[in-house]
Amino acid sequence: MDASLLDRAGALPLPDLYEKVRHHVPAIEWPALADDVAAIQALKRARNAVVLAHNYQAPEIFHTVADIVGDSLALAREAARTDADVIVLAGVHFMAETAKILNPGKTVLIPDPEAGCSLAESITAADVRSLRRRHPGVPVVTYVNTSAAVKAESDLCCTSGNARAVVESLGAPRVLMIPDEYLAQNVQAELPGIEILTWAGHCEVHERFTAADIREAREAYPGVTVLAHPECPPAVVAEADFSGSTAAMQDYVETHRPAQVVMITECAMADNLAVRNPDVAFVKPCNLCPHMKRISLRKIRRSLEGLTHEVTVPDALIAPARRAVERMLAVRP
Repeated sequence: MDASLLDRAGALPLPDLYEKVRHHVPAIEWPALADDVAAIQALKRARNAVVLAHNYQAPEIFHTVADIVGDSLALAREAARTDADVIVLAGVHFMAETAKILNPGKTVLIPDPEAGCSLAESITAADVRSLRRRHPGVPVVTYVNTSAAVKAESDLCCTSGNARAVVESLGAPRVLMIPDEYLAQNVQAELPGIEILTWAGHCEVHERFTAADIREAREAYPGVTVLAHPECPPAVVAEADFSGSTAAMQDYVETHRPAQVVMITECAMADNLAVRNPDVAFVKPCNLCPHMKRISLRKIRRSLEGLTHEVTVPDALIAPARRAVERMLAVRP
């Protein structure tokens, strides 16, 4: 290793933080990352900024610069509470829009504006209006993985963590649940007394998993515990030992302490949980989200330095979209 990368004592910089990510970041790469980490921490103090990071962010972001981490529901709740002047969303674009909807007077940044979502791109506001015309009077529950324009056309939002509770809260015999077809089908399996109408939107990470993947994992790792995200196809969820949001999967691991776990979701989820649960063996398979991986420490630093890639939401959409999100936040899973 180049001696210039070390501090004067010959040790790696920010050793306490490196200890958290050493299994994922080679020592030779850490000094350059540590420089970005130190700069981000200083910029946060100078700008009264906070970094919100989704569970799918890489460990070097999740464990070093994030102030608040969690699934979409947790990030939405914390975005509504923060007193920071600047919010940096280390996630994808719809998450940053949600933070802006809940904080219209604050500066919301996304480090890479191209960090999108296949679910958010699968449906438009015009599609929602068309669905309402075809199903008059049927309430519309929209997954939070959607644009502000789609949220504004909805009755209320949900996440994978509170989808069932949101649908039940309506007390309606029929519900439109959009756009994630698999999430809707998995909720339908839990609520046979409610007819759930779906839309053919899918997560490009979770739709690639198959029931055969789980069977192969069980054969390769006898006794392994399988946790699946409810954005997976119903056949995958049926093969799993447990299905839930990323927050629910984390709770399962930390409560049950299984010896071996397969996380049927985005790869960073297992990486981040492994840091906190060194006694649990996390085994593959998993899939990468190309959008989440567009976010990096360097991009977070540049975004804070220039307050670049600010996320805006048209004024006409703020109130109706906020109403849908706040109705979601009022429902407890």
